[in-house]
Amino acid sequence: MHYVIGDVHNDAGRLHQMLDTIGFQRDGEEADHLYLLGDLFDRGGTVADPVEVYFTVLGLGASCTAVEGNHDRWLAAYIRSYYALPERKRKRQKPYPYESFELLRERLTDVDVQELAEWILLHMPLQAGLTLNGQRYLFAHAMTSPSQTKEDGYYLLGDLMTGEETYDGFLLEGTEGYISFCGHNPTGNLIDCPGEYCDAERPSIWRNAAGNVYMMDCGCGFAYGRLACFCLETGERFYV
Repeated sequence: MHYVIGDVHNDAGRLHQMLDTIGFQRDGEEADHLYLLGDLFDRGGTVADPVEVYFTVLGLGASCTAVEGNHDRWLAAYIRSYYALPERKRKRQKPYPYESFELLRERLTDVDVQELAEWILLHMPLQAGLTLNGQRYLFAHAMTSPSQTKEDGYYLLGDLMTGEETYDGFLLEGTEGYISFCGHNPTGNLIDCPGEYCDAERPSIWRNAAGNVYMMDCGCGFAYGRLACFCLETGERFYV
C-alpha cells in the first residue's frame, strides 16, 4: 500500500502510533511506501522529539519519501549558519525560534546535527511524484507544480504562500492531470474554501471541490491537533 502522512512537527509519538495503526510493512512482498509531506520538525510542545522523528524516518529507508517543508528548510539553514560561525561568536547568534535546535544538540554531537541539516537539504525533495493504477499523484509541502523551476520551489516549499493568488488558484483548480497531496496550511483554515472535510470530526483531511487536491495538515504539533494519513489504494483515512 501507499500511504500519505501530513505534517509531523516533532511529534514522534503520534508518528509511531500512526505507523502502528496502519500496520506499516517495510519489508517483504507486501512492502508499503510512505510519503511524508514535510515539516517534520519544529513545534511539538511538551512532547517535541526531533531526534526520534529524524531517526524514525532514517530507519524507514527507501520505503519512505519525505518532501521538504519550510520548517525543515529553516532548521537546516539555522544549523548551517550557526556552525559556520567561529565558536566564540556562536553564543551571540540569535536563538532559533523553536526548540528543535536545542533539543537536537542535547542528544546529538555537533557533527550529527550538521549531518541532519545536510540530509534535509540534499535528501528531501521539494516534490515527489507517483503513477499508480493509471492515476498520477504529486506530493509537496505547500502546493504542487507540473514543473520544478527555481521560482516554483518557493511555492512548493511554502515560503511564498500567504495572500498569493497562485496558492488560491491551486486550492481551487489543483495541478492539471494530477491528484495533489499537501500540508503546510492547517485544514481548519480552509473552512471557507470551496471543498469539503473528508470526516465529520475536525480537524480532518480537506478535499477541494474539484477532487484533485487533498490538504493533510490536521494540526499535529499542537495539543488540539491530529496526525492524518491517507491510503492511496483504498481511500481510507486514519487519524492519531
